[in-house]
Amino acid sequence: MLSPRWFSLSKACPPLARMLTSSTSGSQVSQTMEEVRNRLREIVGASTNWRDHVQAMNERKALHTLLAKNQADLPPRKMRDSYIEVILPLGSQPEIREKYLNVHNSVRFGRILEDLDSLGVLICYTHTKHEAGQMSPLSIVTALVDKIGLWKQDIRPDCDIKFVGNVSWVGRTSMEVKMHMLQFHDGAYHPVLDATFVMVARDPENKRPAFVNPLILESPEEEKIFKEGEANKTRRVDSSRASLLKMAPTAEERNIVHDIFLNTLDPRTVSFRSRLLPPTAVWMEDAKLKGLEICHPQERNIFNRIFGGFLMRKAYELGWACAYSYGNSRPYVVAVDDIMFQKPVEIGSLLLLSAQVCYTEKNNAQVRVHSEVYDPATRVHHTTNVFHFTFMLENEIPSIVPRTYGESMLYLDGKRHFDSAMKENIAP
Repeated sequence: MLSPRWFSLSKACPPLARMLTSSTSGSQVSQTMEEVRNRLREIVGASTNWRDHVQAMNERKALHTLLAKNQADLPPRKMRDSYIEVILPLGSQPEIREKYLNVHNSVRFGRILEDLDSLGVLICYTHTKHEAGQMSPLSIVTALVDKIGLWKQDIRPDCDIKFVGNVSWVGRTSMEVKMHMLQFHDGAYHPVLDATFVMVARDPENKRPAFVNPLILESPEEEKIFKEGEANKTRRVDSSRASLLKMAPTAEERNIVHDIFLNTLDPRTVSFRSRLLPPTAVWMEDAKLKGLEICHPQERNIFNRIFGGFLMRKAYELGWACAYSYGNSRPYVVAVDDIMFQKPVEIGSLLLLSAQVCYTEKNNAQVRVHSEVYDPATRVHHTTNVFHFTFMLENEIPSIVPRTYGESMLYLDGKRHFDSAMKENIAP
């Protein structure tokens, strides 16, 4: 049985979504997702023809003169200035359903990740719109998916979906975007998920940071939202400093690893080298799934790199398949967090994806997907992303057991992400 604790709707509609929807009613015409992507191409001046794309990007070099020399030179903007509503008409336009449909007759979450990525970029361009002309001198790209929390098990494929969002925090060259997804049924829109992305602004050639418009706060609610953005930034810095790649595990975590080690010792030999797998458990090295993508021009973004939403979709689907094959029952995504876009993926790259179940608890699985590009000519690998997905499965699943020290660190890192998802998604 699925535990209802993950999907309680008592706190599913956050003050942000209610405030924005009510305070901006009528001020922003709803768009479709196709219109979002067309608008992005217009803002950047990107060509829809692969052969013309390089020339179009070269023409952006002239936009350097429009960049602000200082953030104070840019006009401040309000949260409502960047507010956007987007409709995904799955109910009213049945012809688009198949693109979003999965084998379980619900919506493919990977497609939703693609749509959130596009919407987040457009929201930031709306915040930084340049009055002097239609094309923006900024290259705005996704730096981080901070967190996505879901409030429903299934997303219906035959009901309209609405995305709403706005810029919620601004630094000097970066912006936090909060988005909310709702679905229409029984005569009203009901909350489905909340998402927080971090975007960065760069120069027209996407080489150096560029300043963005400061943010004006108009109410105590907006001040609270902005402070949450500041707290999110502080949390990310603290988390990076406490990374297991930089610091030793805590005393409590060391005890966890030692207990796992003791529970896997062979009582007949009592040897450090002799290990036995406990009943109803799986060695971590046996809970992997790998994939390969050839990065074709079709998946390029407006800056002639592989679309970040595509990377998220492929990583999510591999992670889902890994959880499915591990637990032998259908996984439901509960949370996504801490997806850092470390390096862009070029057209023509060989993209290697590796999914690993790294932590389990009852019927929950934490899956880590590592993404890297491989150059066959030089045989060099570069990490581009690490994705973290929290799944809940229909049935209780085997415990995952690390064998090596490196796997133990993956286990502890997975536990940290799982505990964070629990904290975010379970109402007290």
